[in-house]
Amino acid sequence: MTTPRIYIADLAAYNNGYLHGVWIDATDELDEIYKHIRTMLSKSPTDNSEEWALHDYEYFGNVKLSEWENLESVQKMACFIEEHGDLAIELIQHFDNIDEAITALSEHYVGEFTSLAEYAENTILDTSEIPEHLKHYIDYSSMGCDWEMSGDIFTIETGFEEIHVFHNL
Repeated sequence: MTTPRIYIADLAAYNNGYLHGVWIDATDELDEIYKHIRTMLSKSPTDNSEEWALHDYEYFGNVKLSEWENLESVQKMACFIEEHGDLAIELIQHFDNIDEAITALSEHYVGEFTSLAEYAENTILDTSEIPEHLKHYIDYSSMGCDWEMSGDIFTIETGFEEIHVFHNL
């Protein structure tokens, strides 16, 4: 994955028929992002350029950003995505809130499994002692599905046999 970037457009130039803006590394410090914006506005082809808007972005996956998105949130999302990749993108979409996504990963994440059955089996074997003659009769797949359907856990799938399990918030 490549570093998330945002395109900030000069609205005065845009409204006067000019495409003037700058691509910015969205993982930069917030002060640095604002510095890039001020520099871009100071080089505007129109007079008195003060207003700007987020007109494009890339490497945010399917996360949707609005033209007036809060830059602090954008920067947080970008750093989260850069650090955690597809899982971060899926969490941001799941919660539609960057702070809740970060909390879910830091406080409620159980781990990555190939299936819910693998998660259920690991959990049961870590917490219980199953008599040898009963081990082959336990339906871990159904158990994992039951836990998810009851709301005890939620999952995010990032690929084939890549299921991330979280305890529900």
